Amino acid sequence: MPSSQRRSPCPIACTLDIVGDRWTLLVVRDLVLGRTTFKEFLASPERIASNTLADRLARLVEHGLVETRAGERVDRVTYHLTAKGRSLKPLVRAIAKWGLANVKGTRAPLGGVD
Repeated sequence: MPSSQRRSPCPIACTLDIVGDRWTLLVVRDLVLGRTTFKEFLASPERIASNTLADRLARLVEHGLVETRAGERVDRVTYHLTAKGRSLKPLVRAIAKWGLANVKGTRAPLGGVD
C-alpha cells in the first residue's frame, strides 16, 4: 500500500491493513500447515466463502506474502508463502499460543503451526 494511502505510519496499523481482517491470518495459518490449493483452503473448519478466499489470496500475492505456481493440472495453481510470508510464522505461532493459554476450548490444529 502506498504510504499516501495509509491511515498512519504506525507499523501495527500498517501490518493490520494487510493481515488484520477476519480471514487473512487463517489463510496464512493454512499455508503454514502445508495447504496449497484453493480447495484445501475451502475445506478449513472456518468455512471461508470462495469469493472472500479469492480476495484474501489475491491480497497476499499483491503484498508479496504469497506466490502462485503452476499446479498439476494446467488450469490450476498452487499457493506458497514467500520468504516475506514465512516471516509471519512467529506471529501465527504467538497468536495460537496465546489462544491456547487464554481462550477456553481452543486446541492446536492438526500438525501445529510450526
